[in-house]
Amino acid sequence: MTRRLLVTALAFAMAMVTVLSPAAADAPSWQHVPVPAQVRPQAALNEAVAFGPDRAWAVGADAVGRQAPGFPLMLRWDGSAWQRQSLPGVRWQGELLSVAATSPAAVWAVGRDAAGGARLLRFDGTAWHERRPPRGVALTRVVSGGGETWLIGSRDGARVLLRRDGGAWRDVPAPPGAVYGLHILAADDVWAAGSTNATAAVSHWNGQEWQQTIVDGYPRSAVSSVLAVSPTEVWAGGTGGFVGGPPGRPIPPLLVRFDGQEWSRVSLPTDFGSVTSLAPAASGAPAWVSVARSQKWGPPGSDPPLVPGPDFLAWDGESFTEHSEPAVPGEGRSSTLRLAPVPGTATVWSLGRAGGPEGTFAPRILRFG
Repeated sequence: MTRRLLVTALAFAMAMVTVLSPAAADAPSWQHVPVPAQVRPQAALNEAVAFGPDRAWAVGADAVGRQAPGFPLMLRWDGSAWQRQSLPGVRWQGELLSVAATSPAAVWAVGRDAAGGARLLRFDGTAWHERRPPRGVALTRVVSGGGETWLIGSRDGARVLLRRDGGAWRDVPAPPGAVYGLHILAADDVWAAGSTNATAAVSHWNGQEWQQTIVDGYPRSAVSSVLAVSPTEVWAGGTGGFVGGPPGRPIPPLLVRFDGQEWSRVSLPTDFGSVTSLAPAASGAPAWVSVARSQKWGPPGSDPPLVPGPDFLAWDGESFTEHSEPAVPGEGRSSTLRLAPVPGTATVWSLGRAGGPEGTFAPRILRFG
């Protein structure tokens, strides 16, 4: 009787392993998504914006590198594949740098042509049309949020911020130093990531003035992404400061968090790299951190001393889970990782470029969920 019970228990255990193993194998992970066949191998992707499972835009440059300066590249996700989009009337060479939207019928993209001139495009829900950019401004980013659309650029060497007001772009005073990223909650509630005097700084706009705070005092530090959850929870990421060292020394990543009173540094499970993007969950709380060129110290005595670190970090409110991008045959790791969450879902896109053959690079699209 005892033997029969033991055999029955073992059979049940083996059945449970058979049932549970496929589920474990199907655990969500980052997957490589191919670019359209019409996109040439040496293309680059800079940024994406998503509206839902079947609607997203991505921008970059086609045929860069050996065929510089390249051509503006626009891709659209239709729910099953990325498709290259035509840009009627756009005949200049150059690249598209950034894309953002307040709705599927109000999408903006900024870029620059081969001569360094600013370019501005708008999608009205039916087609893309080129618009006249603000006079004398070199554009680098477009950011939307809270029903607002802002531009980041420079004029005569000075940082410039512009806000869409009705049918015109209006200058907004810029905080001291550089501005690399914005998180817009409302016209009078904007967070800016950047640096001043070669140290990382985050600034808050209340509709009248900026309040700037140094969030990392080491030289050569900067933050490029900021995510505001509430007045008592704001995150910013970039690169940490360092002093001395040989040329080409790896730079540590920087992630800081504001609790309503002060900024504190968040420990990361990697030693070197750059936090390039922060992505929220559907609730608005932070969900993902991307770390480009991530490396960490290997075991003592290992050769080489550095080993690859995690490319993505999933935050559950208490700790990080490490994720690596999938290997792509014939290509290296991504050198840039720009996150674009899909609203209302747990899906997130990562756009960028990866190492290609013979010192070239290749476009890279990844998806989680």
